[in-house]
Amino acid sequence: MDKRLMAFYFQDAVSQGLMSAGVDVLHFGLASTPAMFNSTLTENEEVRCPVDGSIMITASHLPYNRNGFKFFTNAGGLGKADIKDILERASEIYKKFTGEGLQKSQGRSASVRRVDYMAIYASDLVQAVRKAAGNKEKPLEGFHIVVDAGNGAGGFFVDKVLKPLGAVTSGSQFLEPNGMFPNHIPNPEDKAAMRAITQAVLSNKADLGIIFDTDVDRSAAVDSAGRELNRNRLIALLSAIILEEHPGTTIVTDSVTSDGLTVFIEKKLGGKHHRFKRGYKNVIDEAIRLNSIGEESHLAIETSGHGALKENHWLDDGAYLMVKLLNKLASARASGMEGGSKVLTNLVDDLQEAAVTVELRLKIDQNHVDLKGGFFREYGEAVLKHLENVVDSDPKLVKAPVNYEGIRVSGFGGWFLLRLSLHDPVLPLNIEAPSHDEAVKLALAVHEAVREFRALDTSSLDKFIHRT
Repeated sequence: MDKRLMAFYFQDAVSQGLMSAGVDVLHFGLASTPAMFNSTLTENEEVRCPVDGSIMITASHLPYNRNGFKFFTNAGGLGKADIKDILERASEIYKKFTGEGLQKSQGRSASVRRVDYMAIYASDLVQAVRKAAGNKEKPLEGFHIVVDAGNGAGGFFVDKVLKPLGAVTSGSQFLEPNGMFPNHIPNPEDKAAMRAITQAVLSNKADLGIIFDTDVDRSAAVDSAGRELNRNRLIALLSAIILEEHPGTTIVTDSVTSDGLTVFIEKKLGGKHHRFKRGYKNVIDEAIRLNSIGEESHLAIETSGHGALKENHWLDDGAYLMVKLLNKLASARASGMEGGSKVLTNLVDDLQEAAVTVELRLKIDQNHVDLKGGFFREYGEAVLKHLENVVDSDPKLVKAPVNYEGIRVSGFGGWFLLRLSLHDPVLPLNIEAPSHDEAVKLALAVHEAVREFRALDTSSLDKFIHRT
């Protein structure tokens, strides 16, 4: 579990249910989501690993009053079909549930055992860095690295990973788990969170800063000059590292990555950029699919900070992503190269970045008469289809020839993507352009196309267009 307020309640309830079915239960206590998956792969009879399945109690970066479960087997995280099946089975069980049945089930033979699995998981991370540095015991000796865990589950990375590797970690912050998350949202996409780790790096004159989300399946970094290494920059950096190891491989990303990233991966690094859909499970599954049909892919990564590597069983693991950066620092030091985090930032110097990057959210009013009792997805698809027709008739706009989600269009030196949210009645609009004026031109093109859809709230788009 992470440190959410109701975590122990859910742990006890789930454990009671599992034991009533005759299943032996291990309690890992405070843990990360990647570690839970990893426990289905670890070979260690002393702690009864590999386990047959694992459950992480977390709601990731969502507010403190939310909670949920993530389920794993050794094949990875369960998908929508699996979850639907579990819910349907649970519903049927609940309909037949009786107090007498509970008493009978409690008599079945099962056990609960507490295991410090995080120590095993962290030790594997340490060994990975040492191996990259030629089996040197303290390959990060002399490096000053600060960590911001956001009061989530990532504080272990300081004492159990960085310190054994020899790094100085003074200035690390918010390592103590606190389910109220009092300092900032533990989210590498959150501006306040990134300001906090950036300030920690600069104040402590550190070589590198690392920040995790609540359950450590996402991460980002900050270099010694305070430059954020997240979103497109993090993807570019990891692509550079992976393509050194696997020349020509395909990098799978989500749909909102930049045109500049494509140029960087394909022209600078000699790889292939396969831009797919939002949703880290979508991105990972697509990379697995490509490998199954003979197209080599070693990295699947979202702008959100979710990233998975083939070498790590396609597990989206924020700690392992940071280990790849540490490996680069350690191996560079072992080969006589100095310069701290410049070893990393030099790898992405040629990444072209837009001057203006914006994401707007166009909400669909589900109670509007125009929906006529239909679902918001149907309405959203109608908006996208109309936009596509408008773009096809406008010579100043060019629709992306290959696109898997929404409508992606280039024009005025930039691009926009309008897509339907995976879960909510919202059409997110991403725009990147070389200047505010060009961004407004792209926004106006979208506005002109969607203005007749009265159930669509375009207030955020209006505000952006008319901002001076």
